[in-house]
Amino acid sequence: MALPVDPEIRAALGNPTTAEPGPPVGDVETRRRNLTTGMAAAATAWKPAAGVDRTDLTIPTPDGYALPAQWYRPVDAEKLTGAVLFLHGGAMILPLLPIYDAVARMYVQATGVSVLLIDYRVAPEHPDPTPVEDCYTALHWLSEHAGELGVDPNRIAVMGDSAGGGLSAGVALMARDRNGPAIAELLLIYPMLDDRTYHRDPQLPAEYITFGYDDNRTGWGALLGVELAGERVSSYAAPARATDLSGLPRTYIEVGNLDILRDEDIAYASRLLSFGVPTELHVIPGLPHGYDILAPDALATRRAVENRLHRLRSL
Repeated sequence: MALPVDPEIRAALGNPTTAEPGPPVGDVETRRRNLTTGMAAAATAWKPAAGVDRTDLTIPTPDGYALPAQWYRPVDAEKLTGAVLFLHGGAMILPLLPIYDAVARMYVQATGVSVLLIDYRVAPEHPDPTPVEDCYTALHWLSEHAGELGVDPNRIAVMGDSAGGGLSAGVALMARDRNGPAIAELLLIYPMLDDRTYHRDPQLPAEYITFGYDDNRTGWGALLGVELAGERVSSYAAPARATDLSGLPRTYIEVGNLDILRDEDIAYASRLLSFGVPTELHVIPGLPHGYDILAPDALATRRAVENRLHRLRSL
């Protein structure tokens, strides 16, 4: 029997009765068009928050690339703030989309922390390790420039959704193994953590799977190429592969129980706890992947977002 769907999610998705067939595995361009169109439609429900300054900038990478970034800060900030490196979603294949401007502004207005949003390079044009190395470079830059940005370097969090959640977990492993920069808090929102997730769960209602198994396999395939599901995949690319999770920062994980990534996220939280990492896990009934983008005003979404805001306010 299929798991029940939150009524507000049903309404937001138009009460579908059958699953729409998607593009074949490996079709990156069609997925890019579909996801970009879908996110643009979802963005109409988001209203940019007031009281937030934005500065566009670039961050130099070790290979000579100028990494595009956006820096958001409360307009009335008079003292050092905490800061969040936010890594956007997009199945490892989508660049930064305009909706994340509104997302970043919301976090800044609601918490008083500053946000660094980056447009990391994506696969398949830039396969592993480029995306996660871009993200780690951004963390280093944020830490090194904390003083001039008005940020307390001891209050820097890393946060991301979907692909960005997986990259956030990878960055945390890198920071541990490379002796910094320090991360005060790690927030993983329905993160992509395991390139081996492609066995279908019959309990998930197919018509409400908003990020499907073929989408997941396409994203991981674009990132990893022939190494997909093989023995040589780096834990920085697929953090579920890590054998040692000790020494990681306090971690918050959130996922809907209708998400194909649910079980890998639960497993990662369980392993973090087994290694002594303070971990908070929320598995939210009735919600699929991307619920906060698709239905920002739903009660379940608002409760979930409030949990995130609580963690950010504690920075």
